[in-house]
Amino acid sequence: MLRIGVIADTHLPRFGRALPRALVDGFAEAGVQRILHLGDWTSDLAWDLLAGLAPLDGVAGNNDPRALADRLGTVKVVELEGVRVGLTHGHLGVGRTTPERASSLFVGEPGLAAILFGHSHIPLVEGGAGGRPWLINPGSPTDKRRQPRFTWVLLTVDSGALVSAELRAYDDRAP
Repeated sequence: MLRIGVIADTHLPRFGRALPRALVDGFAEAGVQRILHLGDWTSDLAWDLLAGLAPLDGVAGNNDPRALADRLGTVKVVELEGVRVGLTHGHLGVGRTTPERASSLFVGEPGLAAILFGHSHIPLVEGGAGGRPWLINPGSPTDKRRQPRFTWVLLTVDSGALVSAELRAYDDRAP
C-alpha cells in the first residue's frame, strides 16, 4: 500500500517560511510515503521543506519562477505502483472552469486513474464514475482564500488501484 500526500498552492514564502505544523503532523499520522505538489510553489522553499518529509514530485503553476517551470514542467503523468496519475496546476488547457481546463490537458491519455490539479484553491474530490478518472484538487495547506479550512488530499494506492482519495482539513496554519 502506498499513501500519497497531495498539495497545491503553498505560495511560500508569502505565507510563511515553514510548513504548517498541522500539515506536517497530518502527513506523519497518515503515514505519507510520497508527496505530489500541483504548482504555485512560488520559490524553492516549499520544495526544500517538503523533500525533507518524503520523496517529492510535482509541476509548476502560473506563479512559479521560470527556472522551476523549466525543471518540473507544467503537465506530467506519474506512475504510482502501477497507477497512472496526471498532474497539472489548472491554469492551462481549454474550458471555463479549473476542472475542465485540467481535464482537457489529458484527453486521449490512456489509463489515468486520476487528474490532480490546483490553481483555484477550491478542494474537489470527485470519484471517477463510469471509468473516468477521479478529479482531485487538494485546495491549499497555506492559503485557504474563501474556503473554511486549509486542506490537502490523502491518496491510497493498493494492488495497482487507486482505492481512496480523502480530503483532510485543519484550521491553523501555524508552523
